[in-house]
Amino acid sequence: MALAEPGEADVLWLADAAAAGDDDHARWELRYARMAIAAFVAARDALDDRTASEVDEMLREAFAVDERVAPDMRQLAWRQLAERMQTYRDAFHARGAAGGVERMARVLLSFSSGGARSAGPPLSRAASVLDRYVSEANAALVAAYGAAILPDNVPPSAMPGRR
Repeated sequence: MALAEPGEADVLWLADAAAAGDDDHARWELRYARMAIAAFVAARDALDDRTASEVDEMLREAFAVDERVAPDMRQLAWRQLAERMQTYRDAFHARGAAGGVERMARVLLSFSSGGARSAGPPLSRAASVLDRYVSEANAALVAAYGAAILPDNVPPSAMPGRR
């Protein structure tokens, strides 16, 4: 899921809504968002702390050999991913009236438009796309590691092996 290509309809929509018609830029912004969300969902939803590390390592290894990145552009692409990961992380974990997905949607629109756009009519569509990515990341986590099943009366922090 984390490395899946974004849907063509989403790419075309984002290119039109925020990336000045640049399909390639829109596609990369959606890829970066998907990778970031996969890492954050693994950290948030896994019962085992090692899961997030495993997902992060898988993303790093896959990105290092990603054929969609020209060899001479790898360092730039890596820096872009790192910048986006930090900004998306802040948005994902933000508390307040605007939830994490809406804040991430603003980040997606801002990166896609070079900082010029983060609100307006595209915001709800961007939030919908990213909310779908969160759901897909959670489903992939469950498929790979199993469902987190807790007794009704035990908080996650009280499970054996948790700190």
